[in-house]
Amino acid sequence: MSGRAWGVLLVLCGAIFLEGIDVAMLNVALPAIRADLGLSTGMLSGVVSAYVLGYGGFMLLGGRAADLLGHRRMFVSWLAVFLVFSGLGGFATEGWMLLVARFVTGVAAAFMAPAGLALVTSNFPEGPARTKALGVYAGTAAGGFSLGVVAGGALASVGWRWVFFAPVGLSALILVAALALVRGTGGERPSGGFDLAGAFAITAAMLLMSYGVVRLEHPGDGPGLTVGVFVAGLTLLGLFTAVERRSSSPLVRLGILHSAPLVRVNVAALLFLAAFAGFQFLATLYLQELRGWSTMQTGLAMLVIGIDTVLAPVLTPRLVNRFGNTRVLFGGLVLAAAAYALFLPVRMDWTYAAMFPALLLLGSAFSLAYGPLTMAATDGVAEDEHGLAGGLLYTSIQFGTALGLSAVTAVSVAAGTGLDALRTALIVPVTAAALGAIVIAFGLRAPATPNGPAQPAPAEAATTV
Repeated sequence: MSGRAWGVLLVLCGAIFLEGIDVAMLNVALPAIRADLGLSTGMLSGVVSAYVLGYGGFMLLGGRAADLLGHRRMFVSWLAVFLVFSGLGGFATEGWMLLVARFVTGVAAAFMAPAGLALVTSNFPEGPARTKALGVYAGTAAGGFSLGVVAGGALASVGWRWVFFAPVGLSALILVAALALVRGTGGERPSGGFDLAGAFAITAAMLLMSYGVVRLEHPGDGPGLTVGVFVAGLTLLGLFTAVERRSSSPLVRLGILHSAPLVRVNVAALLFLAAFAGFQFLATLYLQELRGWSTMQTGLAMLVIGIDTVLAPVLTPRLVNRFGNTRVLFGGLVLAAAAYALFLPVRMDWTYAAMFPALLLLGSAFSLAYGPLTMAATDGVAEDEHGLAGGLLYTSIQFGTALGLSAVTAVSVAAGTGLDALRTALIVPVTAAALGAIVIAFGLRAPATPNGPAQPAPAEAATTV
């Protein structure tokens, strides 16, 4: 790749890294925020949920808006919004200020992330160049989640407000570089006008579904309302489907959902992230609340998961070119299930050496799975729908993260307290990762399709998931 191509890739990788590290740092800083602002448990949970609502609620709209209004325009505009509201969160003196800041930050990420993925696929031609670019991109994204835990622990020890201020400087650098290097793609405005009815319907539906998932964390808190929220969300999804079928310029072409490989990869992404989010939450509880480790010690203990930041850009593209997305992704999901299973017999007297194999295996699993998920998300999709495909992937990731947290929380509460309850809840990540592997296994017999232009036989591998 040329120097300019590397520059564009680094800018886009910086943005997705920023998103991951922002979420991870905040999760580590929550106890310090509660202590300083005197927030209730409900308000503290709301700070996390506000981001989920903004992200999950607007992701599909954000993905399609990138295709219709231009990938570069949406990426740069919403990166600026992300920068401003991340900084405003650091000045919060009341809980509601944090809620607003996190909700808008989530909305900004919902528009920025699919536009960034579409820019990667449109700036690099299909084949080895795109495979390598997506491998670096996915590795950086995954590294944001793992390295954010360490960075959050370090910043929170100085002051929790730095968790919000630190991303501002990184955002500003990325914004300046994006304006100089990234070229515009997309922007095919529909001749029949914008599908406003579909936009309102899908956004309202996703907001309700996101809120319903968040409420699952507390199953005994108004179950009737939770059921009502899901029913309302599903009703609006039905309305959205009816609108799209009749629209001359639909927001989402429903035919894209007829692709079995696309459905498989999104289901696998949901299950993979559900497993990881649930495990990360339980591991943090085990280390900090049961073992009494500090946030810094916890972050350093889980730093080994960040090995994917090194392996994903270097190893994964070679494996994909040799064996194809399906086999590499399947291997990553199997490794993830094995890693979580290794953690099941956790005890109070476990040394770090006893935990290390599971954490190292999980980092390796991330390096094998996250990249192929990102690559397969747009495989076989027309370039003018790459933003939509990215929106579908990140919606699956966000809902998976929320579902994983809700599931392990509900199981842990039902199982009681202490180590036994934590062990019981650890069954959720094992099950989710195993189900993800089963879903992808159905694609192992799919006909092989070349990963780009005609190449020698070893590099001509299947990308059908």
